[in-house]
Amino acid sequence: MQERTKEKIQELLEKHNALLVAHFYQKDEVVELAHFCGDSLELARKASKDSRNLVVFCGVGFMGESVKILAPNKRVIMPKIACCSMARMISSDYYDRSMELLKSYGIEDIFPMTYINSSAEVKAKVGAMGGVVCTSANAKKIFEYARSANKRIFFLPDKCLGANLADMFNLKYSILGMDSKEDILQSDVICYNGFCSVHQLFSVDDIDFYRQKYEDILIAVHPECKPEVVKKADFVGSTSQIIAYVKGLPDSQAVAVGTEFNLVSRLRPQSNNTFVLSSTIPECPTMNETSPEDVLKLLEAYDQGRVHNEILLDKEIADMAKRALDKMLELS
Repeated sequence: MQERTKEKIQELLEKHNALLVAHFYQKDEVVELAHFCGDSLELARKASKDSRNLVVFCGVGFMGESVKILAPNKRVIMPKIACCSMARMISSDYYDRSMELLKSYGIEDIFPMTYINSSAEVKAKVGAMGGVVCTSANAKKIFEYARSANKRIFFLPDKCLGANLADMFNLKYSILGMDSKEDILQSDVICYNGFCSVHQLFSVDDIDFYRQKYEDILIAVHPECKPEVVKKADFVGSTSQIIAYVKGLPDSQAVAVGTEFNLVSRLRPQSNNTFVLSSTIPECPTMNETSPEDVLKLLEAYDQGRVHNEILLDKEIADMAKRALDKMLELS
C-alpha cells in the first residue's frame, strides 16, 4: 500500500470521526488500516457500541447489516458491499419454502436458529418465530438455548456447522433437500443445505497428509468444515478461538489450520511451523474484494457529500432481526 494512500485514509477518518473495522479475513493492507479487527461477533458488538456514529465496514454485506441492526442510528458504509456466498444460499423466499416443506411433512414445532451469515430479511423471519442468531464463537451456547425450547431445531444456512453441533450433543441430524422425508422426521436437528465454499476445501486427505509428513503436528479447523474433518481435528473453533489457540502454541509446535488463508498467514509470521490445511490457497473471494484504494474512494466521496454503499434497512425488518440478534448477545 502506498504510504500516501494510508495517510489520506487516516486523515479522512479523523476528519469525519469515523470508525474503520475489518474482518480477520480481509487483506493484510486493509487490516493494517483498521481501528480494530475481529470475527463476526466481535465486530458487531464493538462497532455498535463505539461512540463514533460513522462506521466504515470492511467485510461482507451481512456484517455491515448486523451493525446497522444493532445500532440503527449509526451510518454504516462499506468500500465494497461484497456478498458472502453462504448468505446468498438462503433468501427470504427459500426460508419460506423450507418452512412450507417442513410443515408438509407434519413438522409444526420448529425452533429456527440462523448462523450470522444470513441476510437481515432471514434474521427477521427467524426473530418473528422466536428464534435466534449464532456465530461460530457462541454456537454451542446458543444451541443449548435452542434445545431448551423442546422443539425441532432448524439450523440454517450452514449444514456443516449444524451437523457439527448435532454431533457435539449426540443428536440425530438430517439435511433438508438431500435426505429423505423419513430421515428428516427422525431427526432432532434439520439443517438447511448451505455451506462455506472456502471451508469445503479442507478434507480428511489433507489431515492425513500433514500427519504423515510432520510428527506430532496439530490440526486446528473452523466448525464450518465438513463433519468428518472436524472429527479428526485436534482443535475446533471460531476465527478468534483459532487465533488464540495457535498463538498460544510454542513456535516449535507444527500446526495446520483449516480456515481462510489471509488469517492463517498472519497467525505466526515468525514461525515456519504454521501451515494452511489445503493443497490450494483457501481465499474467500468476496472478502478479498476490498482494497485500500476502495476505502479511500469511499471516504473521498463521503467527504464531498456523496454517500456510497450505505447500509439501509427497512425498519420493520431491522426491528424483527434485532430481536434475534439481541437474544444472541444476551446469551453470549
